[in-house]
Amino acid sequence: MATGLAYHPVFLEHQTGRQHPECPDRLSAIVQYLGASSLWTRLATWEPGPVDEATLRLLHTQSLIDQVRELAAHGGGWIDPDTVVSPRSFEAAVHAAGAVVEATTRTLTGQLANAIALPRPPGHHATPSRAMGFCLFNNVALAAERAIRAGLARRVYVVDLDVHHGNGTQDCFYDRADVLYCSVHQYPFYPGSGGLHERGTGPGLGYTANVPLPFGSGDPTYARVAREVIVPLGERFAPDLVLVSLGLDAFWDDPLAGMALSVAGYTAVLRQVLDLAARVCGGRLVVALEGGYNLRALAFGIASAAHLLLGEPVPPHLALPAPPLQEPAGVDRAIEEACRLAGL
Repeated sequence: MATGLAYHPVFLEHQTGRQHPECPDRLSAIVQYLGASSLWTRLATWEPGPVDEATLRLLHTQSLIDQVRELAAHGGGWIDPDTVVSPRSFEAAVHAAGAVVEATTRTLTGQLANAIALPRPPGHHATPSRAMGFCLFNNVALAAERAIRAGLARRVYVVDLDVHHGNGTQDCFYDRADVLYCSVHQYPFYPGSGGLHERGTGPGLGYTANVPLPFGSGDPTYARVAREVIVPLGERFAPDLVLVSLGLDAFWDDPLAGMALSVAGYTAVLRQVLDLAARVCGGRLVVALEGGYNLRALAFGIASAAHLLLGEPVPPHLALPAPPLQEPAGVDRAIEEACRLAGL
């Protein structure tokens, strides 16, 4: 079976302004590189359709849906100091959610072995009732919820590798046991959530796992987190699907963060997650783009993910190694405490 790629040109029509880091150039850099490297033609690429309002309402309030739609219809404006809506942003946002929903559906129904979605705007900060942090609707959370409601999956494992904590995804499933959410992120950092103590509530207690890492954490730390936290949690949970919120902003030269991950470091983590999916859910895995603001890292990171999902070696030139850095103090405690709280 093929590896899919969901992308729509309308994603470039979400206009955020010349100085905004979450700009159309992010996707243009990825698409141009995939085309130049021939990966584009070796992936099963399609233009996703929009999700309907009923799908948005699975997790989002009607007031949020109306806010985004009406702001776009009236020419756009700012929701908060980070989050902007332009005239075509609502259309882009419903197609962005559609990209991850369709990639997930095609993977779960056996049309694809696995898939990559390149949604824009990103989604993991969008809560049920609030657009924030560059995000309008929560693409990955909607895909997980739609899969469960459609009876295509009973349990979904969401692995969030964005440098910022995915507060929106966490909020969507905080009191539920059918979605396991694991986030690895810089801490303390925007949006201020994602502490070790945030583990879920009620039936969802223990189904949220946060690994808050100190400034400067790099490849060795992330590889250890994957080996000691992400993979054991997934093996115990035994999901029907793995969704990866892939933010490439933990890259060592990203302008909005302070971590030290190389593209090779990302690849090593993704390889562990892909191997996990092969063992527990027949390889059913979807990678969805979140943040990342270094254009070269975005292009090389997504290309590396594509090679992995295709079952190919990752070309060494994509590694973008970090300069020699010492891993920061506090890493051991963070990982050990995350393991203890998760009962690993």
